[in-house]
Amino acid sequence: MTQALAPALEPITEDDAFIAKALEDASIPTLMLSMIHMSGDSSLLDGSIRPVGLYLNEVQGFMSEEDKAEVRKQALEVIRRYRDSGGKPVRIDDHETIRRMMSFLVAEEVPADYVPMMLEEMELDGDARELEWDSIPADQRADFHVTVIGGGMSGVLAAIRLKEAGISFTVVEKNAGVGGTWYENRYPGCRVDVGNHFYCYSFAPNHDWTEYFAQQPELQKYFEDCLDRFGIREHFEFNTEVVKAQFDEAANQWQVTTRCDGLEKTKATNALISAVGQLNRPKLPDIPGRDSFKGTAMHSAQWRDDVDYRGKKVAVIGTGASAFQLVPTIADDVAEMKVYQRSAPWMFPNVDYHRKVESGAQWCMKKLPFYSRWYRFLIFWPACDGLLPSLKIDPNWPHQDRSINEVNEMTREVFTDWMKQQVGDDEALLQKVIPDYVPLAKRTLQDNGSWLTALKKPQVTLHTDGIREVAERGVVDNNGELFEADIIVYATGFHANKFLWPMDIIGRDGIKLREQWGEEPEAYLGITVPNFPNLFCLYGPGTNLAFGGSLIFNSECEVRYTLSAIKMLLGSGQKVIDLKPDVHADYQSRLQNELSDMVWSHPTVKNSWYQNDAGKVTVLSPWRLRDFWEWTREVNADDYQLT
Repeated sequence: MTQALAPALEPITEDDAFIAKALEDASIPTLMLSMIHMSGDSSLLDGSIRPVGLYLNEVQGFMSEEDKAEVRKQALEVIRRYRDSGGKPVRIDDHETIRRMMSFLVAEEVPADYVPMMLEEMELDGDARELEWDSIPADQRADFHVTVIGGGMSGVLAAIRLKEAGISFTVVEKNAGVGGTWYENRYPGCRVDVGNHFYCYSFAPNHDWTEYFAQQPELQKYFEDCLDRFGIREHFEFNTEVVKAQFDEAANQWQVTTRCDGLEKTKATNALISAVGQLNRPKLPDIPGRDSFKGTAMHSAQWRDDVDYRGKKVAVIGTGASAFQLVPTIADDVAEMKVYQRSAPWMFPNVDYHRKVESGAQWCMKKLPFYSRWYRFLIFWPACDGLLPSLKIDPNWPHQDRSINEVNEMTREVFTDWMKQQVGDDEALLQKVIPDYVPLAKRTLQDNGSWLTALKKPQVTLHTDGIREVAERGVVDNNGELFEADIIVYATGFHANKFLWPMDIIGRDGIKLREQWGEEPEAYLGITVPNFPNLFCLYGPGTNLAFGGSLIFNSECEVRYTLSAIKMLLGSGQKVIDLKPDVHADYQSRLQNELSDMVWSHPTVKNSWYQNDAGKVTVLSPWRLRDFWEWTREVNADDYQLT
């Protein structure tokens, strides 16, 4: 069942008193599995002390204080013996034992077909997602050049994998640094809403997060550090924007035109990877008089650090994810704030949303064998596929005006009760913040109470009557009332349905991608597009996650698929890989059929960035993570034409 393994861990040199104190901050269920790796004794899995429940972001398994104390006592003895014997961790090879450990940790049965995917994600035995390239001569790989558009999370990931493959590449990034959305979104309070120990590359965990849901500077620094950690910085061209890419059918190459400091140049490349994502072009609302305002106006994704909001009158337009973080952060410092709401957000209780990572928890991540790997699984699993079935619309459910099925109705009750607890007897505010659409149909926001606390402050007003115009001195509502503002912040989202926009992408026969897509962007698996050979999209159409998971997980799947396609192309001796139109058409039919039955397509949903202007969902994935992982493990040669 086991054999010795020496993972890259810091040695344990601390005394018993230090260790005992550090364990006070440990996730006890995770600690128990690390104990097995230290002792080789799996009898803990059969004991009476065990996790008894599972809930997203809850990492103690609802264990009693007495049981947790007993585990810490036993763990101290196991760690002492491990430390004093020189620290030789034990690897578990047997998949059935691993499945038992997984099921133990999350207090529910983990299906056997999920074990391979989770083992990859946890990397108990190294990086399983790096492809083997020995069958392709090194000089052939070096002669094949790939241009990556965008240096955000997916672009950095693609660069890492391309370097590992020995393929020549360039990353073109319009900003002065990497990080994408984490470079551009710098508004006060900006943070991630996926647990940080899951929101990092599977092969590059970070044990030094200072918060469980890190803020923008720390996130951007993580991706910046990856450039040096993996030696890829020299491949990046910063402050450079791709304005056009055209496929040259005679040469079987892409001609890519970039602009830097006003100067344009065109270079040939064998393949093109779009890593621009979905949320990278700020969207301003079509409000009359928007340009007439004489004060300071800015989109939340274009926050100006030179603007001092303290003591000022601030209008915030929008109540989505950005406003949800921004408003509570600056509310105490402004003289007056009016928040203009078009659609109220549903809120998901998460009391740890602003919580700092305790020093003991960091120590466990760095020192205890496989602790960080099992912790990653613990926060991944409740955000995996378990919720997805409850997002299907039950046509026989009688209360379609408020929910889509029985589980969704229960969710509505939990979310509503959470808001009632915070609002108290302010019935007027409660009526404003309860959404008029079914739960989970739009992006559900992580909430630790800060949003409604901010809205109850005397200097803050939530406005729901709509905006008539923006005037020179502020915002005029539909009742004709002027709010005189010094600053207007547009927290109004992005052009999510305009992929690769505003670039001109021109494929075979002069077909423009913008025209082929129109208002309905489509890609096979969200990655490849007919008529556009050797083009691969990361975080492309139909890949955004609205039920769990992590975009980093999805991107790792997409990058592996992309590299698999390039490997197949190089191995074939051909120059071009084309998606077959019938494969694309079949996939899109299945995708839309699936989406049409999901909560995001429910008729109560209006003004959702998940939908295009016609109300059609184009950006989301309705698939199980397990299925997407399986489909993208390796390219299917039958789906493509090599020429």
